[in-house]
Amino acid sequence: MTISNSSERASSSNPAVPAMDAETLAGEMEALGNTLGAAKGQIARVIYGQEAVVEQCLVAILAGGHALLVGLPGLGKTLLVETLGQVLGLTERRVQFTPDLMPADILGSEVLEEGEKGRRAFRFVPGPVFAQLLMADEINRASPRTQSALLQAMQEGRVSVAGQYHPLPRPFHVLATQNPIEQEGTYPLPEAQLDRFLLEVDIGYPDEASEREIMLRTTGLLRDSATAAFTGESLMAAQALVRRVPVSEGVVEAILRLVRSGRPESSEIALVMEHVSWGPGPRASQAFMLAARARALLHGRLSPSVDDVLALAKPILRHRMALSFSARAEGVTLDHILEAMTEPLR
Repeated sequence: MTISNSSERASSSNPAVPAMDAETLAGEMEALGNTLGAAKGQIARVIYGQEAVVEQCLVAILAGGHALLVGLPGLGKTLLVETLGQVLGLTERRVQFTPDLMPADILGSEVLEEGEKGRRAFRFVPGPVFAQLLMADEINRASPRTQSALLQAMQEGRVSVAGQYHPLPRPFHVLATQNPIEQEGTYPLPEAQLDRFLLEVDIGYPDEASEREIMLRTTGLLRDSATAAFTGESLMAAQALVRRVPVSEGVVEAILRLVRSGRPESSEIALVMEHVSWGPGPRASQAFMLAARARALLHGRLSPSVDDVLALAKPILRHRMALSFSARAEGVTLDHILEAMTEPLR
């Protein structure tokens, strides 16, 4: 597949994106690939043994989306978000979600002030959501009302306080964390709200070699630090370039086939028809198109392949499908179903 042919197909399938000279496009993508390589190198100085997690977080941000980080305590989720903020040149803030957290604690509120001449007026005081990279720590501990306020900001890129809209900084990304084992006193996110996250990133334990490195390199007097490889403006330019990456017709068909096979009413896979209550919607197809392009650039390629689709299947689909009661009764998991869905593409 040549770049020129792929560009023509991409332009015809998305008329909103103007055509670009193939050589210029390839040059810009190669330059971005070099910058992304430098960014990954800086992150690796601080985060050890979590290459897949770092890659998926970078994919989510490059694609202009948000990510839900699911992992046990002590696996470096907070440090990862702080490091991403440093390397990507973004202003970063962290909010610890608790049951008594109110929407105003995140979005901001209006306060009544009195001027020099005694005139009173309301002034908007922005909340911590007015950052370019927000870490929503243990998002499932907040009430549904507070969760909804944050998810609305994620979807619309603005907040509404006292009837007035306030735009959020650009770029704006949320990396939310969730503890998979402590469920007492939590408010699990509804599936329809989970769909707002581009990826669900599963964070597991590091391997033995990585854990040894963590133990030795983080307990001394000196610790490595990361430097910026992007700015907010250059990151937005990279996100725009990701949308110009050509996608072959074979990859488009693979995405459609995979997403539609996860819907019980249109699937031909027995596990899906028997054990899935409802499957992924069109937002999953959109996520695949953007994330596959971003992953290709991260790996130094000028166009995504079916391998990118397969690598992203679990992070994109895991939180967009619901198991039926029969699946739980018979011990069928989403991983079993996703393996069956991706098998025809391998």
